[in-house]
Parts: sequence; C-alpha cells; structure tokens
Amino acid sequence: MITATYPRRSIDWKQAVYGGLLIAVADALFAIAVWFEWTAKGLTQVFQSIAVGVLGKASYEGGTATALLGAGLHVAMAISFVAICIALGFRFRLLLEKPVISGLLYGIGLYIVMNFVVMPLSRVDASPSFKHLDWIAMSLIAHMAFGVMCTLFARRARRMG
Repeated sequence: MITATYPRRSIDWKQAVYGGLLIAVADALFAIAVWFEWTAKGLTQVFQSIAVGVLGKASYEGGTATALLGAGLHVAMAISFVAICIALGFRFRLLLEKPVISGLLYGIGLYIVMNFVVMPLSRVDASPSFKHLDWIAMSLIAHMAFGVMCTLFARRARRMG
C-alpha cells in the first residue's frame, strides 16, 4: 500500500478559530430558522438553550448573562470541532485529502456524538428522540454541512491545499 507523505509543517490554528466562528454563526442561524423566532428574544433563547447544558433549566431565567455563557460555549464547541478534525487528519489523511466526502461523514459523527453522548451527559435533561424525523433530517443535513466546513478549515490549517 502506498501512502502519501507530507512534509511536517506548522498548524495554522487561526483556521480552527475562523472555521469555528463560521460554524457557530451558521448553526445559530439554522437554530433560529428552525426552532426560534427571528427576534432578539429568539437569539437570546438560542444561546440560553446551549447554557442549559451547564446550568439546567435555570439558564432561561439568567437573561443576557446566560445567553452570553451559551454563546461562548457554542463558539468553543465549534472551534473544538475543527481542532479535533485537524488532529484526526494526522492519523487519517483521507479526512483532509477528500474533504467533502470525509466532511459529510464527520458531520454525521458530530451529530451522533452531540445528541447521543454530550447532551445526555449534560444538564439538558432530555434523551434523544425519534419523534420528529423531519427535525432529525434537517439537523443531520446541517451537521453534514458543518462537517464539510470542519474538514475544509482543517485542510487549510494543515496547509494541504
């Protein structure tokens, strides 16, 4: 088996930040479009719903402070998605060599981990449900798009193309 080798290069971690910010904004817009109102109240609720993972239902009573906490957590998670993808690219070169197909699969993995590991371990107090297949389908498609963004930014961070 022939494997491609790449010269060792430094990682441009700014790409993880840029990609994470783009993913965080896209995901927030997706959440508002699907589940919340296009108002300041809706935007606040989006981020408060993320803070629920740490604070529980009290997040909805915290106003702007809990919305800011949720926004910070949201951005940190999105940046970590790209950073993890960069790290995985060292072990699985195909992830960065074929960023679209790998990104689609990475996005499915993100969806599974977030819904079946992270949320149940958080204070969200909800189990994954298959009641709304339309929501699941929309979320999977969104996560697949986020996965492609992750692989493209990871590829840029590794300076592969």
